[in-house]
Amino acid sequence: MARLNDMYKAEVAPALMKKFNYKSTMQIPKFDKIVINVGVGDAKDNSKAIDSVIADISAIAGQKAVPTYAKKSVANFKLREGMKIGVKVTLRGERMYEFMDRLFNFSLPRVRDFKGINPNAFDGRGNYSLGLKEQLIFPEIEYEKIDKIRGMDIAFVTTAQTDEEARELLTLMGAPFAK
Repeated sequence: MARLNDMYKAEVAPALMKKFNYKSTMQIPKFDKIVINVGVGDAKDNSKAIDSVIADISAIAGQKAVPTYAKKSVANFKLREGMKIGVKVTLRGERMYEFMDRLFNFSLPRVRDFKGINPNAFDGRGNYSLGLKEQLIFPEIEYEKIDKIRGMDIAFVTTAQTDEEARELLTLMGAPFAK
């Protein structure tokens, strides 16, 4: 379980310290949190959709997911303020490292025609975002029990100041970047 956390302390942190010539160990970038977000577009018509997505994401993350609500009303989308329109879960600590381990080593290689994740999806401040087209790549999801194939956004929030530092951090943690 704590394999990646131990690896970070033993191998990743010293390698980053050496490569970027940090003067203090507090300058070494580390992971702050991972946020998994799913937009549920058909939730306005089907109220049960949110419940099934919450169950799926909770199984994937190992932590209870919460619904997200519309901030504004949009008449073109038949959307009212306060309606449930998505699901999110924020992972920190051990659960974050456990999810990262399962994602990089087990789930992503199950994606059809997988050649690696996009190395350019950094935001300029050291955070990385990854979009998945279907939740079926996770072994916790049973194909017979899903009502609809849904994608999700996974955001890796780090304390890195630059994209270069964050890319090196993710690479050392085992992220399968495309060449």
